[in-house]
Amino acid sequence: MTTIVPTSEEDPFLAVVRFTSQLAWADAGPEAAEPEITRLCREAEESIVKEKWLELSTLMVTSAELVSSKISEKDLECTYTIICSIVKKVESPEEVLEIVKAIASKVAQQPSDKASLRLKILFNLYNLVDHPYARFQVYMKALTLAVDGKVTEYIVSSFKKIDNFLKEWNIDIKDQRELFLAIANVLKENKSLVNESLKFLTKYLATFSNEDAQVLDEAKEEAVRAVIEFVKASTIFQCDLLDLPAVAQLEKDAKYAPVYQLLKIFLTQRLNAYTEFQNANPKFLQSYGLADEDCVTKMRLLSLVDLASDESGKIPYASIKDALQVNEEDVELWIVKAITAKLIDCKMDQMNQVVIVSRSSEREFGTKQWQSLRTKLATWKDNISNIITTIESNKVTEEGSQASSSSAAAIQGLSVR
Repeated sequence: MTTIVPTSEEDPFLAVVRFTSQLAWADAGPEAAEPEITRLCREAEESIVKEKWLELSTLMVTSAELVSSKISEKDLECTYTIICSIVKKVESPEEVLEIVKAIASKVAQQPSDKASLRLKILFNLYNLVDHPYARFQVYMKALTLAVDGKVTEYIVSSFKKIDNFLKEWNIDIKDQRELFLAIANVLKENKSLVNESLKFLTKYLATFSNEDAQVLDEAKEEAVRAVIEFVKASTIFQCDLLDLPAVAQLEKDAKYAPVYQLLKIFLTQRLNAYTEFQNANPKFLQSYGLADEDCVTKMRLLSLVDLASDESGKIPYASIKDALQVNEEDVELWIVKAITAKLIDCKMDQMNQVVIVSRSSEREFGTKQWQSLRTKLATWKDNISNIITTIESNKVTEEGSQASSSSAAAIQGLSVR
């Protein structure tokens, strides 16, 4: 098997060009191959001498891709290791960016051929580059390659570092938008990561918050996708989609108004509202791949959360039976389901047929919820201040009592003998 071993006799860049061109023209015969190999090597030499690194990188990646299916993974990795090292020869940030784009585009162009190795090559290129925006460009190509090559499992772990990457790359809103959507698409490929997918899709939609109607229109399809993902997800009971302008625009859209209406039901209303919606739009669920049974299950749990948010903290079994539209003997079953899903913390008073709620989740966290939290924090602050004042008062009283006792003891100790 042919393996590239650069020596001091020939420049490594030239060695790669010679190696790949010989393989590319191997089947053409000596008469046709030799002139082409000589021409390509001459072009490479000229680029090296004149330090035309972009031209050299373009020539090298083009040659490498022509033979990528003919050589081993080891040889392809070695070839690209040398090609990627060109970026260390360049001082101009603008030229580095162009070279990175040329290499990364070619690497990602054939995702069906050695996809995992190609992803590794892009990661190596990322680590070689110091230019922040060039790194972003490489990362975006890696995301595309991961999806097209069906190797998303190799890149998912990097999503935990996205906040750090954003600080490093310092990219604008449009690039952030592209990034969040690409990540959401990667995560969508894995059904176990639906929560994370919706998280990044929400981040994507949030980037449209200050845009006009024309730009908002670009996000319409993804807004619909986010709503459907939320409704379909059996383990997600809270989201911040309702107040996002990119989602709110659906309310007045002739085609997608029912989508927004369904989201509003799932975040602010109870099962009866969902039943009315389903009766009025019998074909809607099927058209978006939703199942009525699953929606009813989720709405029952959300209706129970809504009941639990009552300030009294007590829910009669009868209220649960009516709100969830279940038989009396199934009430406790649904309470247990809500506890298991960590939607509520409560105790069941079977004697009095009442649920005593100590905590309940929020279905959405908007202005109303922030105001409620502010009020609670203010109350807790006052309570703590009162406790501190009481403790200090008791401390002063206790110290005074101790001083009086000490004085009395001292007086008693003085006697005339």
